[in-house]
Amino acid sequence: MKDGEKNMEFKQLLKMKEFYIFMYICCINIYAFILMGLDKYKAKKEKWRIKERTFFIIALLGGAMGAVLGMTMFRHKTQHSSFYLGIPIIYMLNILCSFVVIYYRYIK
Repeated sequence: MKDGEKNMEFKQLLKMKEFYIFMYICCINIYAFILMGLDKYKAKKEKWRIKERTFFIIALLGGAMGAVLGMTMFRHKTQHSSFYLGIPIIYMLNILCSFVVIYYRYIK
């Protein structure tokens, strides 16, 4: 494949709404993951912490997968029932909403 063809494909990709949605989902999940690690670090150092409400807002905005991965990897907030139940429920809601959008956008 020539460089001109690759450049043309990239320009077409930038015109697709799905590309920006995918990038948003990736970024919000990476942000949630990093935020969970940062809060764990602050907890160990007994510094000012990130509000629990912030984690739930980010999860509702699409970052639940990153929050769940952060909880698991950093072993953080796993003793709080609001987190070990709430964040996975929000993650399931994120998946359900994705399926609904895909269904009505591409299948129906």
